[in-house]
This record gives sequence, C-alpha cells and structure tokens, in this order.
Amino acid sequence: MQYDNYPAFHISDDLSVFDFISLGKNGKIHKRIAFMRTERSGVYNLAFGDIDEEGGIDDFSISDNGDRNKILATVAKSVDEFTKKYPRRWIIFRGSTIERTRLYRMAIGLNLEELLQRFDIYGQLNDEFLPFYKNMPTLAFLIKRKIV
Repeated sequence: MQYDNYPAFHISDDLSVFDFISLGKNGKIHKRIAFMRTERSGVYNLAFGDIDEEGGIDDFSISDNGDRNKILATVAKSVDEFTKKYPRRWIIFRGSTIERTRLYRMAIGLNLEELLQRFDIYGQLNDEFLPFYKNMPTLAFLIKRKIV
C-alpha cells in the first residue's frame, strides 16, 4: 500500500509495539499498535487504539482527527514490518465495533490485489476462516505473510 503513514516514535525491539502520533484537526493524539500472543500457537492479536492515561490501548475511543487513511496505512506498515521479521506468525484482528470491522474490510478490499501478492488473507464467517474476497461479510481477519 503506497499511502502516507506516520513514522513510529517508539518501536519495541521485538516489533510487538509501535507507537506513533496522529496529527489532525483535534491536535496530537498518541496511538499504539500492539501484536500480542493468543492462546493459539503462532497466532498474534493485533490491537490498535489511543494510548490511555495508564499506558494501555483504548480501542473504543473515537479520535475523529481527520487522518483515518494515514492511520490505516500506518497499521498496515506495522503489519508488514512485523511479518517481515516473523513470516511464520499469523495475525488475527477485528474492529472493536461492527463499523470498524467494516472499515477494515473496505480498506483491505480496496487494496486486495496488492495485498494478496504478499499475504494470505482469510475472513471469519461464523466459526470458520475462509479465503477473503472483496465485500466478504466477515467477523474477523486472519493474515500471514506468504513465504516464497
């Protein structure tokens, strides 16, 4: 994806945390992207949101800073970097709301051809993950870098 993205001001050594600042109509907002182990071996949850006062991730906040596409591109870049370092790891993610999951589905759909060159992408329908297709009604996403 060749969109403008924010540079991270902090990246953990293992690439599990990327912090950056959203700059927009509501000022500077500190954001965090984190890749966290799940119960399933080799599967990592992608968490994203504003950094709250305790240093955690608030994935329900609505910043409305006017930079949605730049933020989505920043998340995509972090996924690309994380999977370059750990190509055998799967990443699972969903929006904190139905609307956010739909936004992710639309962003992936708009860039699907390019993304499928580097990633295997699956969407969750009911209790199973199937290969993702444009406009697929999905509950969550599961992706992994293609190993060539």
